[in-house]
Amino acid sequence: MVIHQKGVSIKKFDIPAYYRSSLTGRIKSLRREADPRKKDRQPALLDLGPVKFLIPRHFGFCYGVENAIEISYRALEENPNKRVFLLSQMIHNQEVNRDLEERGIHFIMDTDGKQFIPFSELTPDDVVIIPAFGTTLEIENLLNEKGLEIQRYNTTCPFVEKVWKRSAKLGEDKYSVIIHGKAGHEETRATFSHSMQSAPSVVIRDMKEAQILGEIILGKRDKTDFFVLFDGKYSPGFDPATHFERVGVVNQTTMLASETQAIADYFRQVMNERYDGGDHFADTRDTLCYATNDNQEATYALLEEDADIAFVIGGYNSSNTSHIAELCERVFPTYFINGAGEILSDENVRHFDHEQHEMKETANWLPDKRPLTVILTSGASCPDTIVDQVMNRIISFFPEARDPESVLNELSE
Repeated sequence: MVIHQKGVSIKKFDIPAYYRSSLTGRIKSLRREADPRKKDRQPALLDLGPVKFLIPRHFGFCYGVENAIEISYRALEENPNKRVFLLSQMIHNQEVNRDLEERGIHFIMDTDGKQFIPFSELTPDDVVIIPAFGTTLEIENLLNEKGLEIQRYNTTCPFVEKVWKRSAKLGEDKYSVIIHGKAGHEETRATFSHSMQSAPSVVIRDMKEAQILGEIILGKRDKTDFFVLFDGKYSPGFDPATHFERVGVVNQTTMLASETQAIADYFRQVMNERYDGGDHFADTRDTLCYATNDNQEATYALLEEDADIAFVIGGYNSSNTSHIAELCERVFPTYFINGAGEILSDENVRHFDHEQHEMKETANWLPDKRPLTVILTSGASCPDTIVDQVMNRIISFFPEARDPESVLNELSE
């Protein structure tokens, strides 16, 4: 089935049963039936007695991820006698990538570009899958030169491609492109590679770097600072004296949408101050990914709730999951985990500190309060089945809790 949303055709995907959920998947279905136009951002409440779960309106797999998973498994099925390679991690989720490896897929490099398998070992008979984040034009050209057919299993998310097209249009209209993203992230590397083909381009991480760039544009900071502070983040030949006369902002689709919008608003203000109006700033808010935005808006709705703790589930190198954890941490004790195995017991939990980029272990994580209200959410690359496993792990510490399947059956009657 295909539906249309914001200019992109969206279909229901055929993904393995391994990723289907009997609990959170049913909650999603009930919410879709009750609110097909997605106007209600409030979380669902699953009341099991001594423990209650708040489940956001939007979480988990997005369009681009389901599309990538479907294509990857199809590539394996259609090429039983060929070597099948993934250019890098399909998505930022350890469980999904582990399952793909066990089924025979080989990873060429990691998410930082570190090579596991030299390109020289690839032959025209091999199958190469492009991940959902896309890849650089340089790598595309290299694979094409080796005679590899890469479009058949190209899983690049259409919303990422939309950013590329918008960047190209900005270049045609003589704008420079400011990319809001993490310079080392696969998607940002790919967007930067595409963008600089038609426009002078620079990558900024956050509002702090945006303000530094703003000071350079306004002449409040020496232009030579640009080359030091943004080393490795600007396109060849970038000239801050001339290339900041007209600018537009695009984003890495997994960044905080509100932050991208704030950065764009800031540069609009800077360009108006520098040039006293005119067409020196391009409105590019249409590059924000609807799925990322939906998940983040649903997370903001969670912050309004009265909850005791929050669990955010997903890959530790997942940008969008890190941002969800960052939001939850503003209000609740929050544990960023990749699966139920990180909940070691009702006393200890192992979780990821995305600020320090390290694993931590916390004791006495389970409050004594009854009933206990737990926020449960996940990033765009986390299967709902893993969310189910985390829910069941938490429920196991409450022997008197009602069976969630029975409660869902009552809700669906």
